[in-house]
Amino acid sequence: MDKNFYITTPIYYPSAKPHMGHAYSSIIADFFARFKRIDGFNVIFLTGTDEHGLKIQRAAEEKKIDTLEFCDKISKTFRDLSETLNITNTDFIRTTENRHKLSVQNLWKELKKNDHIYLSKYSGWYSVSDEAFYNEDEIEEVDGKKQSISSKSQVEWMDEESYFFRLSKWEKPLLDYYKKNPDFICPSSRKNEVISFVKSGLKDLSVSRKSFSWGIQVPDNKDHIIYVWLDALTNYISALNYPNTDDPLFKKFWPASIHLIGKDILRFHAIYWPAFLLAAKIPLPKKIYGHGWILLGEQKMSKSKGNILDPIEIINEYGLDPLRYYLIKEVSFGNDGNISKDKLEDCINSDLANNFGNLCQRVTAFAVKNCNSKIPVEIDFQKDDLEILDKFKSNLDKIRIKIDNQDINFYTDFIINRLFETNKYFNDQEPWKKKDNLIRLNTIVYTTLEIIRKISYMLYPIIPQSSLKALKIFDIKENKIEFSTIGNHNYLKGNSNINNIDILFKKIEK
Repeated sequence: MDKNFYITTPIYYPSAKPHMGHAYSSIIADFFARFKRIDGFNVIFLTGTDEHGLKIQRAAEEKKIDTLEFCDKISKTFRDLSETLNITNTDFIRTTENRHKLSVQNLWKELKKNDHIYLSKYSGWYSVSDEAFYNEDEIEEVDGKKQSISSKSQVEWMDEESYFFRLSKWEKPLLDYYKKNPDFICPSSRKNEVISFVKSGLKDLSVSRKSFSWGIQVPDNKDHIIYVWLDALTNYISALNYPNTDDPLFKKFWPASIHLIGKDILRFHAIYWPAFLLAAKIPLPKKIYGHGWILLGEQKMSKSKGNILDPIEIINEYGLDPLRYYLIKEVSFGNDGNISKDKLEDCINSDLANNFGNLCQRVTAFAVKNCNSKIPVEIDFQKDDLEILDKFKSNLDKIRIKIDNQDINFYTDFIINRLFETNKYFNDQEPWKKKDNLIRLNTIVYTTLEIIRKISYMLYPIIPQSSLKALKIFDIKENKIEFSTIGNHNYLKGNSNINNIDILFKKIEK
């Protein structure tokens, strides 16, 4: 079995400071990366910043600073955000790096050599904000201004010499590929959207610009800058040292396991990127997943709307792990989701403080007092004990399958259901009334502690800091977390120490 896993976020466009939508993509990708690591995979997790294009150039000009200096400052805020969110990315790529420029120019040469690129003239609607071209039927007029129907960003007419990629040639090959690989685009609603667009007919794509200078120059024609999306998409292979396809990184990790993106950039990833790769005879990524937006009210957050919700402010008020938990559990993955302080506080109080934190504390305190701060040795599992323990063992493979299908809802529901069952089990078994039957008392304590360990392992990809605090009960360190061991009923060693822990989550007074 292939135990290599390569996951990517979008590379973020640093024309403004990060918002909750950026945090969401990174946190979700980190969830998958952490899970795969504790399940024994070698993981490469890539994020970064997309720093070329007219929007960046104009933003720097507005601030009257050098464009690269502008990119350096804004890119650093995204790198800092990764640290703040406790993201375990193994690489952070910038499109202004030499390793990336070399890859992009090599890909261009490959496409040009095989006659997939030709010089002509472009006339049409272009959104600087989206760095995207739009057809006439994708444009509407509002208050006398033309804008994209889908993104609501303003468009302007462009008329200039341009290189074109023969995208029209790949209409049938792409449709054939989607049919043969039904899981290539997820969720299914996004796949249907892409197939419908391709079936409506693909036109050749303008892939260079003369109207601005901030970008990677076209090889052999310095008057042209490579289109920002051909440039940006290449980051997924430039991070693996393309064009050296014999490089160990490229050989082990390409094709990527999953490109995790927002639904607004689906067309670029599910149509343009596969077409570029097919034309260059490079294998396609295994999956492209277009998740929904984080909304404030009913609107997508954006700088132009002035409705940016800063993740740092939420973290400062409530803590990092509660935010991570809320975004992973409360937003139905694949769909749009709202962030609400009321719901966040309910999550903290109900799921985190009551169901998990309180369980850890009261069971530990009981074990310290009644089992001499040691894991019980003499135990005898009964039907009630095995019934709750077996739910982990019998679902091991199902959980893995659900993760590979990006079914985060199943994963979080499984944890929550086990927490409810465990709290009920401990209450119903009443170990405080079993002091005249030490084997039964020991077995109840052991069973409950084992479930706390299992749940802490499963919570690690969601709330890593808090799960590690819970695992201090058993002196279990981060490098010892192995997902497969949640199927083991006898993992905890009898007579080993049990440690009291501090409160994991403070309840919010409402």
